[in-house]
Amino acid sequence: MRHGKRGRQLGRQTKHRWALFRSLVTSLLDHERIETTEAKAKEVRGFTDRMITLGKEGTLAARRRALGFIRRKDVVSKLFGEMADRFRSRPGGYTRIIKTRRRVGDAAHMVAIELVAQAAQVSKKEAPAAKKSKPGSASSGPATGTGEAAAPISST
Repeated sequence: MRHGKRGRQLGRQTKHRWALFRSLVTSLLDHERIETTEAKAKEVRGFTDRMITLGKEGTLAARRRALGFIRRKDVVSKLFGEMADRFRSRPGGYTRIIKTRRRVGDAAHMVAIELVAQAAQVSKKEAPAAKKSKPGSASSGPATGTGEAAAPISST
């Protein structure tokens, strides 16, 4: 029976599994969005939240604990600098999981796991760009039922 057994084995031995978790958390904090399987994303979510909480703590002991798990100084510097400021007012739930597709080789459920604050910044940048219309587009001319630019009427 599985009573009291937490976490997924993911078909790996313990050391391989921990290396996978460290690698996925490092990639997620570095790129702020990665695509992986649903099971891996659900496992990594808790580790990522703990690392961001350490970054918000900001002490030397917290930095050393983060370096023990992440092991890339540039990612830890980013975590304790820019990400700590970005998530300062958020009490938790720093990641979101979005279902994307089924993998071709084995039909595994693939998801995108991303940092929540990163997605809000991207949408703000894209919104003003979407308002601008290209010259000669359907929205700049008179409205016709077909959605194409109006052609001049010739009398022949």
